[in-house]
Amino acid sequence: MKVFLVRHARAGHRSEWEGDDHDRPLSRRGLEQSKRLIRQLEGYKIDRVLSSPYLRCVQTVELLAGVRDLKVEESDDFAEGNGHKAIEVVRGLAEGSHNVVACSHGDVIPDVVDHLLRTDAINLPTVQGWAKGSTWVLTAHGGRFESALYLPPPE
Repeated sequence: MKVFLVRHARAGHRSEWEGDDHDRPLSRRGLEQSKRLIRQLEGYKIDRVLSSPYLRCVQTVELLAGVRDLKVEESDDFAEGNGHKAIEVVRGLAEGSHNVVACSHGDVIPDVVDHLLRTDAINLPTVQGWAKGSTWVLTAHGGRFESALYLPPPE
Protein backbone atom coordinates (compact mmCIF):
# COMPACT_ATOMS: atom_id res chain seq x y z
CA MET A 1 0.00 0.00 0.00
CA LYS A 2 1.07 3.56 -0.60
CA VAL A 3 0.54 6.89 1.12
CA PHE A 4 0.99 9.91 -1.13
CA LEU A 5 1.85 12.71 1.26
CA VAL A 6 1.24 15.93 -0.69
CA ARG A 7 2.25 19.39 0.48
CA HIS A 8 -0.38 21.88 -0.62
CA ALA A 9 0.34 23.73 -3.85
CA ARG A 10 1.32 27.39 -3.95
CA ALA A 11 -1.03 29.80 -2.20
CA GLY A 12 -0.91 33.54 -1.84
CA HIS A 13 1.46 34.90 0.79
CA ARG A 14 0.21 34.55 4.35
CA SER A 15 1.33 38.11 5.16
CA GLU A 16 -0.74 39.52 2.28
CA TRP A 17 -3.92 37.61 3.15
CA GLU A 18 -6.38 39.65 5.21
CA GLY A 19 -8.84 36.91 6.12
CA ASP A 20 -8.59 33.83 8.28
CA ASP A 21 -5.56 31.80 7.15
CA HIS A 22 -7.81 28.73 7.10
CA ASP A 23 -9.53 30.29 4.07
CA ARG A 24 -6.41 31.32 2.10
CA PRO A 25 -6.80 29.89 -1.43
CA LEU A 26 -4.30 28.63 -3.96
CA SER A 27 -2.71 31.15 -6.28
CA ARG A 28 -3.04 30.79 -10.06
CA ARG A 29 0.26 28.92 -10.04
CA GLY A 30 -1.04 26.67 -7.27
CA LEU A 31 -4.20 25.89 -9.23
CA GLU A 32 -2.00 24.88 -12.18
CA GLN A 33 0.06 22.65 -9.86
CA SER A 34 -3.15 20.97 -8.66
CA LYS A 35 -4.08 20.20 -12.28
CA ARG A 36 -0.62 18.80 -12.96
CA LEU A 37 -0.83 16.60 -9.86
CA ILE A 38 -3.47 14.60 -11.74
CA ARG A 39 -0.92 13.71 -14.43
CA GLN A 40 1.88 13.18 -11.95
CA LEU A 41 -0.09 10.50 -10.09
CA GLU A 42 -1.97 9.01 -13.06
CA GLY A 43 -0.02 5.73 -12.99
CA TYR A 44 -0.93 5.03 -9.36
CA LYS A 45 -4.09 3.47 -7.96
CA ILE A 46 -5.70 5.76 -5.39
CA ASP A 47 -8.52 4.63 -3.10
CA ARG A 48 -8.98 7.59 -0.74
CA VAL A 49 -8.13 11.29 -0.57
CA LEU A 50 -7.60 12.94 2.82
CA SER A 51 -6.82 16.60 3.39
CA SER A 52 -6.23 19.22 6.00
CA PRO A 53 -9.43 21.30 6.15
CA TYR A 54 -7.49 24.44 5.13
CA LEU A 55 -8.82 25.64 1.77
CA ARG A 56 -5.43 25.54 0.04
CA CYS A 57 -5.03 21.85 0.91
CA VAL A 58 -8.54 20.91 -0.19
CA GLN A 59 -8.07 22.81 -3.46
CA THR A 60 -4.76 21.01 -4.09
CA VAL A 61 -6.40 17.57 -4.17
CA GLU A 62 -10.03 18.20 -5.14
CA LEU A 63 -9.43 17.95 -8.90
CA LEU A 64 -7.46 14.73 -8.41
CA ALA A 65 -10.27 13.32 -6.26
CA GLY A 66 -12.84 14.37 -8.86
CA VAL A 67 -11.18 12.59 -11.78
CA ARG A 68 -10.86 9.47 -9.60
CA ASP A 69 -14.54 9.71 -8.58
CA LEU A 70 -13.50 10.08 -4.94
CA LYS A 71 -14.51 12.51 -2.22
CA VAL A 72 -11.99 14.70 -0.36
CA GLU A 73 -12.20 13.67 3.30
CA GLU A 74 -11.21 16.64 5.46
CA SER A 75 -9.28 15.76 8.60
CA ASP A 76 -7.98 18.07 11.32
CA ASP A 77 -5.25 15.48 11.88
CA PHE A 78 -3.47 16.94 8.83
CA ALA A 79 -3.94 20.62 9.80
CA GLU A 80 -1.02 22.91 10.60
CA GLY A 81 0.63 22.11 13.91
CA ASN A 82 -0.70 18.54 14.02
CA GLY A 83 2.38 16.58 13.00
CA HIS A 84 1.97 14.19 15.94
CA LYS A 85 -1.63 13.42 14.91
CA ALA A 86 -0.69 13.02 11.24
CA ILE A 87 2.02 10.55 12.25
CA GLU A 88 -0.59 8.41 14.04
CA VAL A 89 -2.95 8.48 11.05
CA VAL A 90 -0.23 7.64 8.52
CA ARG A 91 1.05 4.86 10.78
CA GLY A 92 -2.51 3.47 10.93
CA LEU A 93 -2.85 3.63 7.14
CA ALA A 94 0.18 1.33 6.83
CA GLU A 95 -1.92 -1.41 8.43
CA GLY A 96 -4.49 -1.23 5.63
CA SER A 97 -4.54 -2.12 1.97
CA HIS A 98 -5.78 1.14 0.45
CA ASN A 99 -3.60 3.66 -1.38
CA VAL A 100 -4.27 7.06 0.17
CA VAL A 101 -3.45 10.63 -0.84
CA ALA A 102 -3.11 12.94 2.16
CA CYS A 103 -2.60 16.68 1.67
CA SER A 104 -1.03 18.70 4.44
CA HIS A 105 1.33 21.55 5.33
CA GLY A 106 5.03 22.36 5.37
CA ASP A 107 5.32 21.86 9.12
CA VAL A 108 3.48 18.51 9.19
CA ILE A 109 5.07 16.63 6.29
CA PRO A 110 8.66 16.81 7.59
CA ASP A 111 7.44 15.55 10.97
CA VAL A 112 5.80 12.51 9.36
CA VAL A 113 8.67 11.69 7.00
CA ASP A 114 11.34 12.17 9.70
CA HIS A 115 9.41 9.95 12.10
CA LEU A 116 9.09 7.16 9.52
CA LEU A 117 12.77 7.42 8.64
CA ARG A 118 13.65 6.88 12.31
CA THR A 119 11.11 4.21 13.18
CA ASP A 120 10.96 2.19 9.96
CA ALA A 121 14.57 2.74 8.82
CA ILE A 122 13.56 3.87 5.34
CA ASN A 123 16.47 4.83 3.12
CA LEU A 124 16.22 8.42 1.99
CA PRO A 125 16.11 9.02 -1.75
CA THR A 126 18.86 11.22 -3.15
CA VAL A 127 16.30 13.80 -4.27
CA GLN A 128 14.17 15.09 -1.42
CA GLY A 129 12.49 18.17 -0.04
CA TRP A 130 9.30 19.80 1.15
CA ALA A 131 8.49 22.19 -1.71
CA LYS A 132 4.92 23.40 -2.14
CA GLY A 133 3.10 20.96 -4.40
CA SER A 134 5.60 18.15 -3.85
CA THR A 135 4.64 14.57 -2.96
CA TRP A 136 6.27 11.87 -0.88
CA VAL A 137 5.30 8.38 -2.06
CA LEU A 138 5.58 6.17 1.02
CA THR A 139 5.28 2.43 0.44
CA ALA A 140 4.28 0.12 3.28
CA HIS A 141 4.08 -3.63 3.64
CA GLY A 142 2.96 -5.52 6.72
CA GLY A 143 2.36 -2.36 8.73
CA ARG A 144 5.83 -0.87 8.18
CA PHE A 145 7.02 1.64 5.65
CA GLU A 146 9.73 0.22 3.43
CA SER A 147 10.52 2.94 0.93
CA ALA A 148 10.09 6.61 0.18
CA LEU A 149 10.17 8.42 -3.15
CA TYR A 150 10.16 12.21 -3.46
CA LEU A 151 8.27 13.73 -6.38
CA PRO A 152 9.11 17.40 -6.93
CA PRO A 153 6.21 19.79 -7.57
CA PRO A 154 4.60 19.31 -10.96
CA GLU A 155 5.64 22.54 -12.71
